[in-house]
Amino acid sequence: MTDAKTLEFQELVEKITAFRGRHTELVSVLIPADYNVNMVVKQLEAEKSTASNIKSRTTRNNVIEALEKVIRELKLGPQKYENGIAIYCGNISQVEGQVDIQFFAIHPIQPLKTRMYRCDQTFVTDPLKEMTEVQEVYGLLVIDRKEAAIGLLEGTQIKLLHKMTSGVPGKIKAGGQSAARFHRITEGMAKEFFRRVAESMKSYLFDLPKLKGILIGGPIPTKEEFIQEGELATALKNKIIAVKDIGYADEHGLELLVEAAQEELSQQEITKEKKLLERFFNTLGKNPDKAAYGYSKVKKVLEMGAVDLLILSKKLQKPIAKELSDLAGSMGTEIEIVSDETDEGLQFLNLSGIGALLRYAANV
Repeated sequence: MTDAKTLEFQELVEKITAFRGRHTELVSVLIPADYNVNMVVKQLEAEKSTASNIKSRTTRNNVIEALEKVIRELKLGPQKYENGIAIYCGNISQVEGQVDIQFFAIHPIQPLKTRMYRCDQTFVTDPLKEMTEVQEVYGLLVIDRKEAAIGLLEGTQIKLLHKMTSGVPGKIKAGGQSAARFHRITEGMAKEFFRRVAESMKSYLFDLPKLKGILIGGPIPTKEEFIQEGELATALKNKIIAVKDIGYADEHGLELLVEAAQEELSQQEITKEKKLLERFFNTLGKNPDKAAYGYSKVKKVLEMGAVDLLILSKKLQKPIAKELSDLAGSMGTEIEIVSDETDEGLQFLNLSGIGALLRYAANV
């Protein structure tokens, strides 16, 4: 789930990222929270002097005007910003000879760590985009003696990274020495398969900086045998937070693994979203006077001040989402943004993508 503030920040960053200058005249200034703003102003004053040497009169004037706007903003503002500040200014017009200088001063949702000045054909937004990315991911493995699937849980999205097959043959009916020899061969092939899976997990997961944990699923006792005999890298083995009995070792198995590990993932996005929407649907079914859905009904209960929690789909049209978010904000109402990447999220979107849990029963 995403809160309204983060979503608004993300959309603004995407908007700024999309701008392109016809020439090198888009100014980006990024200042961390603990950096002296006066020092930045002095640097920009020097950059303004340097810009006076630009050959193209139009480009020169646009860069100087952009720098002056940034300097003016910094002189009027505080000497320190809580999370730092990112300022973007420049001519975004795509028509030669026309000027459309736009200015954006963004207060980051997390502490900004990058100190930067750049004048280019694009604005530098990567440090801000990183703030909106999923902060924690979970590695997934479902495995049996025939196949395995390695995946990743990012927020509410389950990604398949790699599928493997073992080549281990099924059981034979023959007995005696032949059976014993066949058993040794198949056990050797299974152990080799486990080692290949462990190597693939290392390749896909070992260097992930945001990897919080690993979930493993499969039939008894295969998954336990893999953990014991698969030679999984110690750093990855130490990140195993759940081992679950799963009957599938494919993409469907990855989904079942996430479902089975709900308790371990209690703070993970996909589980929080599912629980919130389950609560909404249960309330709607059992106590419909305490829930509402659809634009007109939800807007009405918002205006009444009856909404405890406003729920909006990420796929909702932006003007409608902004209108309802602003209305909720004016009433001090909590807002949650949900994806359409879960069954519950898709069901909610099909129900209009607009819902509310109410403080008190309201017949609308």
